[in-house]
Amino acid sequence: MNIKRAKEEIAHTIQAYMAKDTYGNYLIPSIRQRPILLMGPPGIGKTQIMEQLARECGVALVAYTITHHTRQSAVGLPFIRQKIYGGQEYSVTEYTMSEIIASVYEKMEATGLKEGILFLDEINCVSETLAPTMLQFLQCKTFGNQKMPEGWLIVAAGNPPEYNKSVKEFDLVTLDRVKRLDVEADFQVWKEYAYRQGIHGAIMAYLEARKESFYQIQNTVDGLAFATARGWEDLSQLIYVYEELGIPVDRQVIQQYIQYEKIAKDFANYLELYYKYQKDYNVEEILFGDGGKGAALRLREAPFDERLSVIGLVLARLGEAFQEAYGQDLLTVELFETLKALKQPMAESDPLQQLSQAISQRGEELERLKKAGQLDRWQERTRRQELSLLEAYGQKLAQARPKDGQEAFGLVREWFQEQPKARQQAIQRAADGLEKAFGFLEEAFGQGQELVVFITELAANYYSAKFIDENGSEPFYRLNKNLLFGETQRNLLKEIDKMQGVLDELAKF
Repeated sequence: MNIKRAKEEIAHTIQAYMAKDTYGNYLIPSIRQRPILLMGPPGIGKTQIMEQLARECGVALVAYTITHHTRQSAVGLPFIRQKIYGGQEYSVTEYTMSEIIASVYEKMEATGLKEGILFLDEINCVSETLAPTMLQFLQCKTFGNQKMPEGWLIVAAGNPPEYNKSVKEFDLVTLDRVKRLDVEADFQVWKEYAYRQGIHGAIMAYLEARKESFYQIQNTVDGLAFATARGWEDLSQLIYVYEELGIPVDRQVIQQYIQYEKIAKDFANYLELYYKYQKDYNVEEILFGDGGKGAALRLREAPFDERLSVIGLVLARLGEAFQEAYGQDLLTVELFETLKALKQPMAESDPLQQLSQAISQRGEELERLKKAGQLDRWQERTRRQELSLLEAYGQKLAQARPKDGQEAFGLVREWFQEQPKARQQAIQRAADGLEKAFGFLEEAFGQGQELVVFITELAANYYSAKFIDENGSEPFYRLNKNLLFGETQRNLLKEIDKMQGVLDELAKF
């Protein structure tokens, strides 16, 4: 199965294992809650889905790469305790608490979350001395003398033997006590994730044209050669930073992440062309300025690879605009909810004190949720922006010296009005860019296959699909009658679209 289906299966398992009856007892007792064994090649996103699942299910996550552990750190250290049996005193060996079990309890204490996931990576690559302990853990959920606390799902991940010479096969007894999920690399599934993460446009465009380069592992005469999903994501982050610093990204840099010489060389050549087209076509001017006429004519006569590269540039720049609109939307709603809760306390008590107290509480909540792994990158960014704005309101309020709480909140509400304006400006800018993109590409290609590629990628990208669903796009609907959002797509979008009611209320604020 692909990693998306594996994620669904694990989410369903969490839901089932944590379901309780009216007396608070787990419907599936701990002894019947089989650990999940997630088997698949390295670098396909096994760890990432654990982080996503923990956030989405509202549970804690403790993750270990088990090969970094010795038997002592996993089981605990032995010590002698005196016990009396049948009136006779005996010296008995017991064990201190396992570092891993202790980490679970520490996570519970730090986050307040009593249920969670213990993720053990590379479970079948442990040392000979630790292997029996791992088998015991999978079978009995105990390390030494300590059991896993109730409400915690064990997920162990391993690599098939063709990817790692250190792999040890599990015996029948162990396999009969786990839920085994075999996963494989799938570019289309990864692409959904990549759009959400903002993977660099050059990588997205390159892999769309050369899907076979997404995931490759081969033994060659020169050693192991590989390109993995992890490698592409890490390379994306590096490219962004190198672009900011003005440092060139050449083949030698790429090969540090994509350790498959042929693919690294091919992508290096593509990236060079990508930057050339970026300069030649000036996509920023096409989407947000008055350019496009001469560029559309030139693109019409260009080779097919060049056309696809320019479409990739357009999609990447539009993606940034859609993300900006998305971020402004989140910030507006978050800030509005905080101020709405402050309206009455500020009117009835010291407004500066109430605002300061809210800032402190929001800051503490941010750190708690971050420590618990319950915030994605957008949620953390939004909360930090909200804190910054609240602090700015506090500084202005201290200078304004309002006569009472009602006047103080009136000032804060007045300053807040800048945020809905910024939200609307971001939405309008993205909408204008999208309309100009369609105009430019229609002029260049008519209704050819290149436009189909463009529309398909808009529908596949989380941010563009959400933007179009909420704000509409006449050319998208006009040109995409066969690709209009069906019920399934709409239902998926509705799961992440929980803001409209709040925004309606915002208009009355």
